[in-house]
Amino acid sequence: MADESLLQVEGLNQYYGGSHILRHLGFEAKLGEVTVVLGRNGVGKTTLLKSLMGVVPVKTGSIVLDGADITRATPYDRVRHGVGYVPQGREIFGRLTVEENLRMGLATKSGGTAIPAELFELFPVLRQMIGRRGGDLSGGQQQQLAIARALAAGPKLLMLDEPTEGIQPSIIKDIGRVIRMLADRKTMAIVLVEQYYDFAAELADQYLVMERGEIVMRGRGKDMAADGVRERMSI
Repeated sequence: MADESLLQVEGLNQYYGGSHILRHLGFEAKLGEVTVVLGRNGVGKTTLLKSLMGVVPVKTGSIVLDGADITRATPYDRVRHGVGYVPQGREIFGRLTVEENLRMGLATKSGGTAIPAELFELFPVLRQMIGRRGGDLSGGQQQQLAIARALAAGPKLLMLDEPTEGIQPSIIKDIGRVIRMLADRKTMAIVLVEQYYDFAAELADQYLVMERGEIVMRGRGKDMAADGVRERMSI
């Protein structure tokens, strides 16, 4: 099961105005694996995730999830197909309570669907904060809430955009542990966009390095040091 390719991306091109942002991108993400996408600011990492989520349209190329072509699907339909997305900056609903934020993650489910109890096992602080407004949580707690919201619908593909950004070290460790645990269950593929090299190297089963909208290096996570990924990112 771990060798099963859940996501296939081929020939992805995306433009903002006249700027060619994503250039012929192609990769696969497998069940039970964390695929880490690395690169400096402005190379197209966030645009890649937004394209996979359908937030921005792609010009050419294909996105296939679990055998279904979702290239032109709406973001809502992609969630129904099993895509979970944790955007950069978290984007929780600050005026809604933790419970209400989690229920937003169940928007594609029937009205009576309960919040999965497992979310509170993964992130115990959310149970304690259940009635608090999202905007009153710390940055780390908001990040945990954003991840739990994405997990609420039971995704097959979980995409996270820089989950360590502005987060205290203790919560970074908690988030890393949850990501590894989710991958090891072999029920989902995880795509992690990250600039924090050590966090990425610890979690990566597969790595991709982007520069100027292209993938310029790729390999297995265990080979990142030998392949000189840290040095490439610091050039």
